[in-house]
Amino acid sequence: MQIFSWVCVIIGAVMKTFAEIIKKPKEWMRAAYDWTVKWAESDKALYALFVVAVMESAFFPVPVDVLMIPICVADNKRSFYFAGITLVGSILGAYLGYLIGYAFFESAGEAIFTALGLQEFADTVIENYSDNAFFAIVGAGFTPIPYKVFTIVAGIAKINLLTFTVASVIGRGSRFFLVAGLLRVFGDEIKDAIEKYFDIFSIIFLILLIGGFVIIKLV
Repeated sequence: MQIFSWVCVIIGAVMKTFAEIIKKPKEWMRAAYDWTVKWAESDKALYALFVVAVMESAFFPVPVDVLMIPICVADNKRSFYFAGITLVGSILGAYLGYLIGYAFFESAGEAIFTALGLQEFADTVIENYSDNAFFAIVGAGFTPIPYKVFTIVAGIAKINLLTFTVASVIGRGSRFFLVAGLLRVFGDEIKDAIEKYFDIFSIIFLILLIGGFVIIKLV
């Protein structure tokens, strides 16, 4: 049951990620967070959104949602437009991560994993990646799992680019447009709930999705 094994890997990865983040110097993480958030009030917010989306898929530690959410709240009628910008940037960043893994892993990839405290997690991903790369990329794109690890590992494993692109668009697109849709309908009223509980909701959704695949296979 490859899918079931990936459920275990994903849940374990989320827990390890939170543990590693806690270990990181609080000042460094806070500085990265504050730097990201301040762009929401800038007149160049959309450019920043695109750039952060690119960086986050390859090496940046702060989720791009941190910037996308306040931008959407400020003009929720254009939420889907903002989600589209975020998705395009994220996919381009995914290609950058893929290139790092494909051609520059020893010089850049390992340094990124070490700096983010994700080397052990990356080793686990590398060991299990070939079992179901498509599902792994979709899951990492949608959930709080560090997507950048999977983009770099995809390059190391030389995953088919079409498979990589389709899976990335599904995973990242589902995440960004779900958030945009909620903000489009509910606006500022749901902002705090999304920021606080989105990670939990995304994991539950992924487990339900996996359960659907398992049922289909059994039937």
